[in-house]
Parts: sequence; C-alpha cells; structure tokens
Amino acid sequence: MRILIEDLTFETILGILPHERTTPQRVRVECRIDYTYADGRFINYAEVAGHIVDTMQKMQFDLIETALETLGSTLHERFGLIETMELTIRKPDILPHCTVGISRRFTFTD
Repeated sequence: MRILIEDLTFETILGILPHERTTPQRVRVECRIDYTYADGRFINYAEVAGHIVDTMQKMQFDLIETALETLGSTLHERFGLIETMELTIRKPDILPHCTVGISRRFTFTD
C-alpha cells in the first residue's frame, strides 16, 4: 500500500539566515510511504500529516537537512509499519525565480 501526501503547505521557522530565525516562512512537504496493509492494520495519513506539521513547527530547525532526517526518524518511530518512505521539503519563497528543497528515500528493516 502507498500513502501519498502532496503539497502539505504550512508556515514555520526554518533556516539559518537571521530573518529566517524570526519570521515564519512557507514550506511544502511531499511524503510517500509504502507499507504492508494486512488484517486491518493501516497508517492514518491524517496523523502522518499532523506529525510532520507539529514536528517542524515545534523544532524550528536551522537546517532543512536536519528537519528531513528528524522527520524520517520520528515518523518511523511513531508509525512502525513504514517500510520505505520518500520525503521532500521545499522552501518555495526563499529565492527569487525558483523553489529549493531536498529529498531523501528511507528504507527501514525490522
């Protein structure tokens, strides 16, 4: 089974520049989660989306890389059925004329 969370958009503190530490900016997160659905065991996509927003707003990360790694770890801890996951975090407003971001694929073996 695959969960798709696309264009999850919210404001948070993210970055190392002085104005990024004081003024929330818009971020956009994409998440693809693969897991095995069996015997009614499933992952609630609303809880996944809420966890992403809550974590990023609470932690106010300096680096987008740290945000991505932390989300990968905490999502797997909270939703143990996750087998693989691809996360992308984008900052659409930080540079003129483009959107920047990072992405990573996580594979979990239990």
